[in-house]
Amino acid sequence: MIASISYPPIPIFELGTLNLSLHGLFAGLGFVAGAFLMLREVGRRGFDTDKVMSVLTWALVASMLGARLFTVPAHMFEDGYGLSDAINIAGDYSILGGYAGGILGGLFRMRMLKLPALALLDTAAPGLALGAVIGRIGDLAIVEHLGSETTFFLGYTLKPGYDISPQHDVLERLCDLEGVCGTYHHTGLYDMIGAAVLLGFLFYLRKNWAGPHYGQMFSIWVIWYGFQRFLIDFARLEAARNGTVADSVMGPFTGSQWGALAAGIFGIVLFSWFRNTSDVVSAERDIEYGAKPTEQAEEVSQ
Repeated sequence: MIASISYPPIPIFELGTLNLSLHGLFAGLGFVAGAFLMLREVGRRGFDTDKVMSVLTWALVASMLGARLFTVPAHMFEDGYGLSDAINIAGDYSILGGYAGGILGGLFRMRMLKLPALALLDTAAPGLALGAVIGRIGDLAIVEHLGSETTFFLGYTLKPGYDISPQHDVLERLCDLEGVCGTYHHTGLYDMIGAAVLLGFLFYLRKNWAGPHYGQMFSIWVIWYGFQRFLIDFARLEAARNGTVADSVMGPFTGSQWGALAAGIFGIVLFSWFRNTSDVVSAERDIEYGAKPTEQAEEVSQ
């Protein structure tokens, strides 16, 4: 049986004279892969892919803003935290904030272009899950988002000389200077596995769910990923409280947990609301929403 996982981090990848952060690289690749998956479904159902490309461009910019600004509430009451910290691009970033910003930015652009928001959000759901799967590869490369000590076989064992993510400088110093090198929950890996299972589930629903209402596929992504993050971050809660990882704690949960819990509950509300207020997905209804009639679009109602 595997006792734990351990490997040297790759903080910077050198490609000739070019130095790349694998964290940022895979975050970008995750967005591109998710966008490609969404555009395939958009085209299959007959919607305007050129307009959706514009939506995705707006979503990309908004996701970067959201990823940065989403972390501000968790720090704004800390001593010495001011406006310069809130707007500093070198500060913390949040995947939940990136999702929230991207979705809001995309919705704003959809409204400008008079596109059917619920139908397009449904087409985006699998891509949102895929983006997390690919994006987390970068987290694994630099060894980010470690949690509390554990004996779990998927935990990460820190060894002397390993240059892990800056958010774990305390753990790195304890290991290098005091020889205290433990095994910690590898929460980025847990999240990647959960997102991969979610991706498979969404694909299954796309082929086998009879009579979903517009918006419900997207709602399932919100519910699953929100509660997934809420539960996984319990593996970081103790470490956040004792200061060995740089996560804020707000009452009984971390700042990320509060955001994830709110997302999960909001997703349940959305799922119920759309069941009672939106139409059942069909090729005919897609055409009424602006899709072009195609042979592929007709498969939606089958």
